[in-house]
Amino acid sequence: MSSGGDDDAVFKALGDSRRRAMLDLLKEQPRTTGELTEHFSELDRCTVMQHLGVLEKAGLVIAKRRGRNRWNYFNPLPIREIHDRWISRYAEGAVDLLARLKSDLEEGE
Repeated sequence: MSSGGDDDAVFKALGDSRRRAMLDLLKEQPRTTGELTEHFSELDRCTVMQHLGVLEKAGLVIAKRRGRNRWNYFNPLPIREIHDRWISRYAEGAVDLLARLKSDLEEGE
C-alpha cells in the first residue's frame, strides 16, 4: 500500500484538469513531450514539462528517452492503489446492495 505522502502526490497531480487531460491522452497511447505541447497549444513547452514533472513525481507518468525524443507513458498503478485503499470497500457495499435489490425485485414478480 502506498504511503500518505505518495497518496498526496497522486491527489495533487490529479487535482489539475490539464494534468488529467494529459493522462487521458497518455492512456490512449504513449506520446512525446512535443506531441503533448502541440495538443496543449495554450501552454508553452516549459509549462507542459512542469505538469509532466508533477505527474512523474506522483508515479503517474514514466518518461523514457529515445534519441532526441522523450516518450511519456501512463502508469495506472498509483490510481489503482488509491482505488484499493479508498474506494473498493465502498464499491463492494454498493454492488451487494444492488444484488439484494435485484433479488428482491425478482422474488416480487
